[in-house]
Amino acid sequence: MEQNSPQQHSRLGIGIDFGTSNSAAAIFDGQQLVLVKLAPPDSIMPSANYIDKQYVSAIGQQAIDSYISGNRGRKVELSAQLLGEARTGTGGGETAMGGPGESDTNKVYGQAFNDGSLPGRLFRGTKRLLGDRVNDRIAIFDRSFRLVALVTPILLGIRQALEATMGKSVSHACIGHPVNFEGSGDGRNSTALQRLGESYGHAGISQQSFCPEPTAATISYLHNNPQSRDELVLTVDFGGGTLDFSVLRRKGSSFEVEATHGIALGGDRIDQCIFRELVFPLLGRGERWSRVVDGSPVDTLFPFGEYQELLINWPISYMLNQNKFTAPVMQRMTQADQAADKFKRLYDLIQQNYSYQVFEAIKAFKAQLSVAEAAVLDIPEIDIQVEVERWEFEAMIAPLLFEFEQAIAKILDKAGYQARDIDLVLRTGGSSLIPAVKDILDNRFAGKVVEHDPFTSVAAGLAIADYHQYAEADLS
Repeated sequence: MEQNSPQQHSRLGIGIDFGTSNSAAAIFDGQQLVLVKLAPPDSIMPSANYIDKQYVSAIGQQAIDSYISGNRGRKVELSAQLLGEARTGTGGGETAMGGPGESDTNKVYGQAFNDGSLPGRLFRGTKRLLGDRVNDRIAIFDRSFRLVALVTPILLGIRQALEATMGKSVSHACIGHPVNFEGSGDGRNSTALQRLGESYGHAGISQQSFCPEPTAATISYLHNNPQSRDELVLTVDFGGGTLDFSVLRRKGSSFEVEATHGIALGGDRIDQCIFRELVFPLLGRGERWSRVVDGSPVDTLFPFGEYQELLINWPISYMLNQNKFTAPVMQRMTQADQAADKFKRLYDLIQQNYSYQVFEAIKAFKAQLSVAEAAVLDIPEIDIQVEVERWEFEAMIAPLLFEFEQAIAKILDKAGYQARDIDLVLRTGGSSLIPAVKDILDNRFAGKVVEHDPFTSVAAGLAIADYHQYAEADLS
């Protein structure tokens, strides 16, 4: 593919990086790049949307705070959901009094999953669902919402922040997207892009261009580091939801994208791995449970597996606050042994909806390990404080690091190059700060790896691409 020459024009360049975990936006006027404060005083905003029972939406950190406060200490009471009424008579006969007969009706209920006291629903990571061609709607209380309707409020909030910064209306932007959206099937990318484009349209961004996120990160680096010589650049964008690559050849002031690749591996999976390996054993995983059933003593492993998926998916972990989950925990924590404290932690986590705080502590723990040989995972809410050395952390995530190495081999093979052919490697995205990730790249591309704005490079590159009106076909 050949890159069109940049075209100077009067409008500002606008880039929007709507991410799986967080979002950013930038403005470029041809000289100066400005990162928009989406969550003042910060430029980074959580990609979250909370919808309460009145169908009022909140986004960003406010959405997360509303979710946490609304579910803390709340007991989940599930009831059967009324689906409708079924007629068992035709109504064509007569009653004993000679009047017209009435048809009999029976109420039809669904499975017991309706949480009547739920104050609101939190959606974070909705971007992951955009490529799912089968499911287009999610039920929220008594209404069915399309996926685009869940994404639109976040994008609308971003557009409003852009307009507040620029002092005028905004209707155009260059939009970032992963190389491959999550999901299965050949049509997931086209489906996701169609839905994403529709969401931006509803949010008021009618003039749209699209650019893969690793390509945008490369564009921002090339802008900051102009050179006259040609070079082959590999960009590794390791974010919260996906791992994306691009191979791009710089030719003086122009460039050509030669290959892209992406997989569903991101920081969220690493966080879940840490939760499983470090926190689960301190909540009772692997402990035994003795009780009396029908007059006979029974001793088994505690059924911790029934809790795991809800624990590591914090937006739905409030579902653990049901009797079928809390009753066994309460029973087990009364047994006079050393494991009782573990189940007391599990009960407190469930009762106070602390899963989000656990993940925030894990993120801080990862950041410490990026600069130190050891770090403490400190979760005061559930009385956990455990020190881990970096090598132990790397052993925990070894299978994910292997996936990372395989993905590097895949992009090189796809582009038709060897590691020695690459002149420059750009490392960006929050997960690229993990020392083991750095080591893998440094070992394979010795002396060629440069860190580039881990959290804002994509938004910056999108704004630059929008300003120069790069041809969309040449950015993929």
